[in-house]
Amino acid sequence: MKRPNILYIMADDHAANAISCYGSRLASVFQTPNMDRLAEEGVRLSHFFSTNSICTPARATIMTGQYGHINGVRTIGDTWCPEAGPNLALLLQQAGYETAMIGKWHLQCEPVGFDDYKYMCNCHEQGTYQDPVFTEKGFGDVPYTGYVTDIITDMALTWLHRRRGSAKPFFMMFHHKAPHDFWEYAERHEHMFDGVDIPWPDSLFEDRSHRSEASRDYGSSVTPRSKIRSLYADFCKPNYVTGPLTGTEGMSFEEKGIAAYQKYLKDYLRTVAGIDDAIGAVMKELESQGILDDTIIIYTSDQGMYLGEHDYQDKRWSYEEGLMSPFLVRYPKEIEAGTVADALMDNTDIAPTLLDYAGVDAPEAMQGFSQRGMLAGKPDAPKKDAIYFRYWMHLAHKHHNPAHYGIRTDRWKLIFYYGLPLDAVGAVDEESPAGWELYDMQNDPFELKNLYDDPAYADTIRDLRNQLDALKTKLGDTDDKYPELVERRKQSGG
Repeated sequence: MKRPNILYIMADDHAANAISCYGSRLASVFQTPNMDRLAEEGVRLSHFFSTNSICTPARATIMTGQYGHINGVRTIGDTWCPEAGPNLALLLQQAGYETAMIGKWHLQCEPVGFDDYKYMCNCHEQGTYQDPVFTEKGFGDVPYTGYVTDIITDMALTWLHRRRGSAKPFFMMFHHKAPHDFWEYAERHEHMFDGVDIPWPDSLFEDRSHRSEASRDYGSSVTPRSKIRSLYADFCKPNYVTGPLTGTEGMSFEEKGIAAYQKYLKDYLRTVAGIDDAIGAVMKELESQGILDDTIIIYTSDQGMYLGEHDYQDKRWSYEEGLMSPFLVRYPKEIEAGTVADALMDNTDIAPTLLDYAGVDAPEAMQGFSQRGMLAGKPDAPKKDAIYFRYWMHLAHKHHNPAHYGIRTDRWKLIFYYGLPLDAVGAVDEESPAGWELYDMQNDPFELKNLYDDPAYADTIRDLRNQLDALKTKLGDTDDKYPELVERRKQSGG
């Protein structure tokens, strides 16, 4: 049987709420027709999660099928060693796939397992939106002129066009910088929101008193409320990449928050529009070659992003908008058009799933498993009972998010903020309060009521803590080498 091509398209910090087929509040003012086409002709996942909501660890997990405590990449300061364990690209290359990596790499190492690569220079940094430099296999650093999303797209189209008629299947990682901050967009999208007010979430002015003390006063906000940092106070000044907010001097707190939100969202969504254009272009190229239906097309993001929900920007928290990523798959030979899958999947499953499509056995060292059957809608396909997640970079950078771990089931989310830097690269060497939070994701999908201190949920909490501990043991993340963390958990009632 002919093996499928695999086109893996990934954005950086793209929230599912910013794709119109996900039906969020933004769908009334912003459409993504090419992303929506993938969903209309394939499957849309509603419960796909990144196990560590930050860029470099998420990317290492995608390549290895392993958690960061196993593959060595827990933070954005860690370096992945692609020869030290499972490597998705290398396995596909060894199986006869022609492989390419184009766009954002961000793994602090040279790509291994790719016949061709062009990644944003240098791999330690974010690269630039305008006139970026790429490190190219066999050529070194090469400067380009223009807008980064369009340049990356042209690179992908050139590569696809050059291999027309090839008998070998291909695996391409087509990775965008957008919509990572700071949000610069193509000139053609300058006026797309003229006269438009972007709807804001009900939680933009959320009263966080229901939260544990471990989270309620931390993180970077959109409004000027944050005691630590805020999008309004830190970024909306002359050196803000898209320009300062003006005319807010006489505004109330709420008016300033809404003004900051409007600028943030409009800039962000304009960058997403460029990615949607790119998807349309590569699908057109595949169609012109007659191989569209022979190609598995995946669109996803390294993790989610807060677009004002809970008054947050950035990611790093494990509330749904940051933990959840979009995941769309088109492959009409197996996947029924218009499918919506509610089963749990996380990014440890990506490598085993793609290897399964390619007819390659996944190494035992991979901690995820193939979700091919679930994507095809097979009722007997294996499914996950829970997702384990962990954020290691305690209070790092301008966002000031406390370190934590937890579990997400189909009904519940339990989070433990342990508030310690441990030995994580880049973590700030100070403590923050420890605390637990529990959310009923069925009845409170926007996580507006922490139930942890409600005696009515004592049995649920006990069962979830047991399930969490069993999963930590299974995955090899027991924290035995961190006695201070173990003691903190005991003191916090866990």
